[in-house]
Amino acid sequence: MSFARLLVIDTGVLVSAAIRPESIPALALEKALLHFDVAVSDETLDELTTVLGRPKFDGYATPEARQAFIEGFRARTRRFVVTQVVSDCADPKDNKFLALAETAGAELIIASDPHLTDMHPWRGIPILPPAAFLVGIR
Repeated sequence: MSFARLLVIDTGVLVSAAIRPESIPALALEKALLHFDVAVSDETLDELTTVLGRPKFDGYATPEARQAFIEGFRARTRRFVVTQVVSDCADPKDNKFLALAETAGAELIIASDPHLTDMHPWRGIPILPPAAFLVGIR
């Protein structure tokens, strides 16, 4: 099912959604998956897998539950091969989300990382924290 409306979600939002299923980030992810196509790249998926695999999250969700979250998320996204090179973000690790958004032609980025949200809007693409996305996007 394709909505032709694309967005990108940063790893912090996804991690929060995975370990706190009733949280605002989880609600934002649910809304995003219902109304948008979510763009991912190998690099963003690899980061999600690495971060959610960290033992520090064992107290929040079992490794199996976190792996199931990753698999479910992957199954509901559109994968893009990133062709853009971006170096606009103060944190170089976050440039992958900007490059993905530009490559995919994303309408917006949902992010919890201040390095990204402080750039709002970036090249005409809104960068919204989860709560603002929930309130502002219908």
